[in-house]
Amino acid sequence: MKIYLHGKGIVLVGKAWEIRHKLLQYSKDYTLVKDWVEDERKKK
Repeated sequence: MKIYLHGKGIVLVGKAWEIRHKLLQYSKDYTLVKDWVEDERKKK
């Protein structure tokens, strides 16, 4: 499972069940993908 973050979004690479599981995990912290991307940019 790989996660690539870039300026306009996120690319998830892996098996379908891995991606679904990861999205479920992140949905507990972030409502929108936009929020996830902005938060990751602040961390860097």
